Amino acid sequence: MSTAQADEATVLDTNKVITLPDGRGKMTYIDDGDMFEVCDTRADGHGVEGQVVRKGGQTMLTVNDGGDAGCDKGGYNIPNSGEYQMQLWWQGGGAAQYSHWFNE
Repeated sequence: MSTAQADEATVLDTNKVITLPDGRGKMTYIDDGDMFEVCDTRADGHGVEGQVVRKGGQTMLTVNDGGDAGCDKGGYNIPNSGEYQMQLWWQGGGAAQYSHWFNE
C-alpha cells in the first residue's frame, strides 16, 4: 500500500456515515476539520435534517439539506471528552437513524 493509500485509509477510518432507508439521504462526520455534511439524495419534495447531539440530550448542531443542489455542511468541534451522536431523519416522516456514540 502506498503512503497516499495509507493516509486515505486512516482518514476514512475516523469518518462516520449514517444513511436513511430508500436512498433518501446521508450524514457524514468528517473528522479532519470536524465537519458534518448532510445530503438529501432523493428528489421527493422533502429534505433531510441532521443533528449532532451530546449525551444527555443537548443539540450542538443542526444541518438541513433539500431543495438545492449539493449537500449542506456545518462545523462543530468534537472534543476528546463527552459522547456525541449523529441523528438523521427525512422530513417526510419515518424513523430517525442514529450513529454510535463517539468523541474525538
